[in-house]
Amino acid sequence: MPTAVPERSVGLPEDSPRPATAGATATGRGRRTPRGLGRAAASIGAGAACQAALMIGLGLLITGPARHVWPLTAEDGVNRGLERLRTSTLTTLSSIGSEMGNTLTVVLGTLAVCLALILVPRLPLWRQASFLALAVALQSLVFLVVTIAVERQRPDVHRLDGSLPTSSYTSGHTGAATALYGGLAVLALTRLRGPWRRVVAAVLLLLPLVVGVCRLYRGMHHPTDVLGGMINGGLALLVVGQALLRDGRVSAPVTRPGTARAGRRPGRVAVVVHPLAVDEGTREALRELLARHGHREPVFLETTAADPGGGQTARALGDGADLVVVCGGDGTVRTAADRLAGSGVPLAVVPCGTGNLLARNLGLPLAPAEALDAALGGTTRAIDLARVEGDGLPATHFAVMSGVGLDAALMQYAQEHDRAKAVLGWPAYVLAAPKAMRGPRMRLSVRLDGAEPLRGTARMVLVGNTGALQGGLRLIPDARPDDGLLDLLILDPRGPGGWLRTVGALLPHRGQNGRESGGQPEFHTFRRAEFTFESPQPREIDGDPVGSGRRLSVEVVPGALTVLVPGLEG
Repeated sequence: MPTAVPERSVGLPEDSPRPATAGATATGRGRRTPRGLGRAAASIGAGAACQAALMIGLGLLITGPARHVWPLTAEDGVNRGLERLRTSTLTTLSSIGSEMGNTLTVVLGTLAVCLALILVPRLPLWRQASFLALAVALQSLVFLVVTIAVERQRPDVHRLDGSLPTSSYTSGHTGAATALYGGLAVLALTRLRGPWRRVVAAVLLLLPLVVGVCRLYRGMHHPTDVLGGMINGGLALLVVGQALLRDGRVSAPVTRPGTARAGRRPGRVAVVVHPLAVDEGTREALRELLARHGHREPVFLETTAADPGGGQTARALGDGADLVVVCGGDGTVRTAADRLAGSGVPLAVVPCGTGNLLARNLGLPLAPAEALDAALGGTTRAIDLARVEGDGLPATHFAVMSGVGLDAALMQYAQEHDRAKAVLGWPAYVLAAPKAMRGPRMRLSVRLDGAEPLRGTARMVLVGNTGALQGGLRLIPDARPDDGLLDLLILDPRGPGGWLRTVGALLPHRGQNGRESGGQPEFHTFRRAEFTFESPQPREIDGDPVGSGRRLSVEVVPGALTVLVPGLEG
């Protein structure tokens, strides 16, 4: 790594243009489109164009240069063979199978499932409903484009169904069935619990094959038409699924306050508790509150020193929990959120720790019973998580902040003096500050969103998904947990005067842009960052030290976690 330049912070020189791919500065947020929706629409649009081009290309190949090549030369023989196998019983069965891919059946089936996903669950599954509806619609749109671009005659056999004057390529029935039943299989695998989910998914995946065979039997398509329909339906699922399900990007219907009452329909609840932070009186109060909101049989799962919450949350998900309540500090909440990422199962945070930063940033009261009452009576909100990994640090997620340098040294010192932390709470970190501030500067390289690396020195590097700390201080004022971005704060003060100027710059009355030259705080936004340090540095994730290292990569996972937050008054 190139040697960092002494007496300079990591940021670019004041007269140098900042690379556009490095993310907007703290003042550029107002120009961004709503989180996730624009990206999802662009992703689906680009994917649909590629899908249509691929399907048209395959069709032109089948009807052009490859039509005299085996196995295409054997297709007529397959159709005539199936014609000779016809019986009254098979004809009746094929009619039923063909109807499973009929336009009316698919449209009504999609509509019914989408309404059920929105109205039946305790928390509406808007993202899953959008996935299914858009996949079916995209398949149909591409099918229409392909039939216009590719002309193919239907098989030269007696056809049992009437047909529109459209091309035989592709099979619309098979494509629609693949999109609908394949989409239902995806939802079954991701939403159902227990061993039967795989059986249900397997049965659903067999249905498009049944429809395709029936269309062949009835003389409506060549085998490659049916195969093309399956490919078209499968690609529609892939394109829409990548945009809507992979990272939970489209969550607008559930992020808007008031769209879903959290306690509308009781379900199975698991309560993950830190046994040292939650006494029996608090447990009883929480149990009474849950019963008041309709959750009368919650399962309490205690964390251990070896398993601070991840295993208990995984067990709750495996048992089919519809809501996970986590009672503990930021470390317990983080490990639970790591397991809940992408599951769609909502998290209710009950602050019982030292910092309780996620609870503060979600606007929850800090008294455990009040926080749970506000969450259960509030709304759902999809927030981002950050995926972090490095040397000696397995990939995990965090919801609040991760830092390298000064703040991590503070956390490590406080952990080594656990008694002071237990007695004083978060002020114990203040006592650790003088020792941590005497450490040497870091020399580092930072690459934001694939741009040219920024090199220099720093005392502290902090990545924030949220910005609020204790006492109402917003260390990263513009950080929001649902904007699809992460915020980077770099501090490199020099001498007592530099520290005083840094503190002044971080107070609420600081200047608009939040960035000055001469070692003052720098703010950046990004989607992915890669940090390389000249020597091993202390690192922390949501307040927990995770060991020293020389590398760290952090990437936003938009809308990955569903949380319960207080509703708006009035």
